[in-house]
Amino acid sequence: MIEFRSVRKEYPDGTVAVGDVSLTVPSHRTVVLVGSSGSGKTTLLRMVNRMVEPTSGQVLIDGDDVRDRDAVGLRRSIGYVMQSSGLLPHVRVIDNIATVPVLSGAPRAAARERALDLMATVGLDEELAKRYPSQLSGGQQQRVGVARALASDPNILLMDEPFGAVDPVVRGELQRELLRLQSELGKTIVFVTHDIDEAFALGDEIVILAKEGRIVQRGTRDEILEEPADDFVRDFVGLAGGRREMTLRETPHGTAVVDGSGRVQGVLRGGA
Repeated sequence: MIEFRSVRKEYPDGTVAVGDVSLTVPSHRTVVLVGSSGSGKTTLLRMVNRMVEPTSGQVLIDGDDVRDRDAVGLRRSIGYVMQSSGLLPHVRVIDNIATVPVLSGAPRAAARERALDLMATVGLDEELAKRYPSQLSGGQQQRVGVARALASDPNILLMDEPFGAVDPVVRGELQRELLRLQSELGKTIVFVTHDIDEAFALGDEIVILAKEGRIVQRGTRDEILEEPADDFVRDFVGLAGGRREMTLRETPHGTAVVDGSGRVQGVLRGGA
């Protein structure tokens, strides 16, 4: 379990990235932090592995304050995936994945064997192991990034807009892959995105943030859509503009699903 207790981050110039925020992330769940730029979501995520130190307040993992942990050791014990994948450009895929176990003292041969297993886990062909990151597609690079984050078998995964730089088709594939992995591995995941549809697709719980990390609403997809907390949430999730208000329209080709602005969003299929 991850717990934020009244955390605040204020920079020397007076800029407040995160105000007084308290939040609990349950074990073995995916909690998505979603909000526009400046909402503090990435700052909160980076407090977990001490890439950002709070000005005040506490961040605890299973009841222990992260400030009592060695920062390097803490980071090696937590999986971290970022938007750019963060792969070492002059290191082959297999050794990119094996980086953290080797740094932590694992024999290189065992770390590489683990890396090959993880490539299969994240849907990468073993023949890619000897390639360099520049020889991979964007989606493949992100899969390598996920495999590297899993290499030390961490309990916690931090994912900072990891699929934001790939095209929509690949993004959908990566989202489905993450859902599959989570169903098998049961990690504690903090996932940051600005995309509410991605948040709804991946999160067991979604936390909608406003300026300075103010929590506007927290809940499941259904809870937020059925009972938005205020007009800000209604607008943010697409209810205010009618994008999620669906009706049915009969056409010569069947029954179309139409949003509040009259745009066709899909078709209605009969049951088998």
